[in-house]
Amino acid sequence: MNYKYILKLFIVFLFTNHVCAQQKQYDISAINMAPKIDGKADDAIWKTATKITDFQNSFPNFGGVPLYKSEVQIAYDNTAFYVLAKMYAPNNLIRRQLTQRDNIFFKDCDNFTISFDTYLDKQNAFSFTVTAAGVQGDARFSNQESDYSWDAVWMSAAKIEADYWMTEMKIPLSAIRFSSKKEQTWGLQLKRFVRHNNETNTWSPEDPNKNGEINQWGLLQGIKNIQPPLRLSFLPYLSGGFRNSPTNNGSKTETLTSGGMDVKWGINESFTVDMTLVPDFAQVQSDNVILNLTPFEVRFDDFRPFFTEGTELFNKSGLFYSRRIGAAPQGVGQVLNIAANDANYEIKKNPGISRLINATKLSGRNKKNLGIGVFNAVTAQMEAVLHNKQLNTDSVIVTAPLTNYNVIVIDKALKNRSSITFTNTNALRADNSRNANVSALDLNFFDKKNNFNLSSTLRYSSVWGNQNYDGYTSAVRLGKVSGKWQYNYSVAIESDEYDANDVGFLLNNNSVEHNWRASLNYNQPTKKYLRHNYNINIGNTYFYKPYKWQEFSINAGTFFLFKNFWDIRTEFVTRPIAYKDYFESRTPGIELNRFSWAYVGIEGSTDSRKKLFSSFNIGGAESAKVKDDPFYTYFIHLRYRFNPKLQTTVEIKREFDKGQWGFSYRDNVSTIVPGFNDPIIAFRSLKTNTLIASGIYNFTPRMNATIRMRHNWTYVTNRSFHKLLANGTWNNIAFQPNRNRNFNVFNIDMFYTWDFNWGSRLTFGWKNALGSNVSLNPYVYNKYSQNLSNMFNNPHSNEVTLKIVYYLDYLNLKKRK
Repeated sequence: MNYKYILKLFIVFLFTNHVCAQQKQYDISAINMAPKIDGKADDAIWKTATKITDFQNSFPNFGGVPLYKSEVQIAYDNTAFYVLAKMYAPNNLIRRQLTQRDNIFFKDCDNFTISFDTYLDKQNAFSFTVTAAGVQGDARFSNQESDYSWDAVWMSAAKIEADYWMTEMKIPLSAIRFSSKKEQTWGLQLKRFVRHNNETNTWSPEDPNKNGEINQWGLLQGIKNIQPPLRLSFLPYLSGGFRNSPTNNGSKTETLTSGGMDVKWGINESFTVDMTLVPDFAQVQSDNVILNLTPFEVRFDDFRPFFTEGTELFNKSGLFYSRRIGAAPQGVGQVLNIAANDANYEIKKNPGISRLINATKLSGRNKKNLGIGVFNAVTAQMEAVLHNKQLNTDSVIVTAPLTNYNVIVIDKALKNRSSITFTNTNALRADNSRNANVSALDLNFFDKKNNFNLSSTLRYSSVWGNQNYDGYTSAVRLGKVSGKWQYNYSVAIESDEYDANDVGFLLNNNSVEHNWRASLNYNQPTKKYLRHNYNINIGNTYFYKPYKWQEFSINAGTFFLFKNFWDIRTEFVTRPIAYKDYFESRTPGIELNRFSWAYVGIEGSTDSRKKLFSSFNIGGAESAKVKDDPFYTYFIHLRYRFNPKLQTTVEIKREFDKGQWGFSYRDNVSTIVPGFNDPIIAFRSLKTNTLIASGIYNFTPRMNATIRMRHNWTYVTNRSFHKLLANGTWNNIAFQPNRNRNFNVFNIDMFYTWDFNWGSRLTFGWKNALGSNVSLNPYVYNKYSQNLSNMFNNPHSNEVTLKIVYYLDYLNLKKRK
């Protein structure tokens, strides 16, 4: 036996483990002459700056040797950081699909990313990405949550050669936040993604069995005497267009003109004030509206840039739902009811959204890792005008008062990724009809080895005005968050009068929830799989007041990622015991007995590197007590990439529930609950079909055209009606005719976007929608094909707009002067 050879291997093993255990470090040097950002390596600085070449595989084989070599150099001066990255690979294997900004991950393009943890708190960071096609992506990270809606102004260039591709980047100091210390050490990560084999290589190892990423980054050392610059920029805009809307008397055309400005001002090295004056949010994607038959509100995404960019601090406690600001006035429905029930009245004006006057946010983090955020917005008083045709007079109805929204966040980052966060939100209305305040304290602690986590929340709400009530919620969770086995237990209590919905979003309160969760995770490749894991979640819920049992649930699932990059997920969900629904009746003190059921689903996707990519979801559920009430659903997503510039997608989703029990209407005055009418529930069948077709053509890395069409159809067929009783049972009543429902939503959104200068943008938009007053007879149009074809035979609204935003940086203006 060759003992010397074995001894050498043992020494190499010890050395390798010692090196891997050490935190990576890079010593950066200051420069006197900035390189030209052109994607070339011919500047003097790149001949001397230290090269980083020691990358390792992060996915799919953590710790493995990368297939291709990478070289990165970093330098800085008193205005910016500069990066040159050279990624070796055969030319024909370099993927170069053009995409929209930020929409670059898992697309058919290689990319390179550099990330900075400027306060070295292992929780907050800035990330900058360039693809081989030259498309930019950037993001801010807070507590491991990413915000890709954040857009900084920085420069980059990319170039593809015979056996490598290269990117050059300039990241101005004004684009990031950092302290004013004379000497600084930042967290640093370099990441390369090779699309043709889906390989991710990182400079600092990121162990998938460890919780978190920023806490595993290396160090960027040698930063000296950098002074945060004056960060002052202006984004003035002009927009114009027209809107044509169908009415009962033909159509109505409106001219749309607007102008305003966004301002960003760095009041010191750490904190920034963002202001929007007379904002215009017309050019955003239409909401995915659905027929909501539940007792709960539908949550919509916010596509308005001001409310999505740089709001990670405000979202940390989950108490800020930005769609509250500028939402539909509460009195809109009242005006519609008056016009519908009295033929003498017609609506001359009834705004569907509250006009935003201005909004301001201040956010940042000082050198002691104290994050502070202040958000304020004011919406105008909204008024509707009703015309009395008989008297020939107009009546003005206030549908929403002048309202002030405010959010304050104080977040202290501690050692080992731990943190303490205080959040306060409030809404104050000029007529004092309803004011609200919520205060919250969130604690989040990790042990030194990053194996265990303890988190806790305590929140108190107060509402005053026409109604006065207070409430609270509290939650605790303890669990193991790293390793192959992970598990946790949590308990959450929400009082019956806790209410965070004036600024936040809360589906329901009045509950006590216990949850146990465990997962087994295999993050290293095996003979069959690249990744696979198993998880189970057990929940037990009680009604808070009066305290009584509500439901018991089991949710189990698996995930398998195969070596050909196909994946499969399975899910099993059950309520094995008949349970109580305390919300469906919409009446306090009256519950609905629901039967036990079980759901089985499977979903998966093919290799997304291929031109034709598909994903699917198939599932079905059945009740143990009710006959002939099957539920099934399926979803198909198809995407075809014609070439690096053009791709299209089609999504089809169908749900069919033959045995759905739910609230239908109210009958006579209740003898059970004073002040309410008796709730009538229906046993009904639901059909829901959704079709989404979209396409995008990217002319250049900074110019594209997109189009998206969505049709949603829900058909409700009532099978029987029942009067709900206090004990959760019901009495049969006579069948109620003419209560079937036929719901259609149709939208087309088309946008042409051109970033004609760094930070400046021109956008042309066309939005088409089915008229809100269109209703198809549910007893005639009861098939999806009939409804889809009739969408084009009914009046639609059309909106055409053109908007120009121009970026003005004070430092550049000063240089020119």
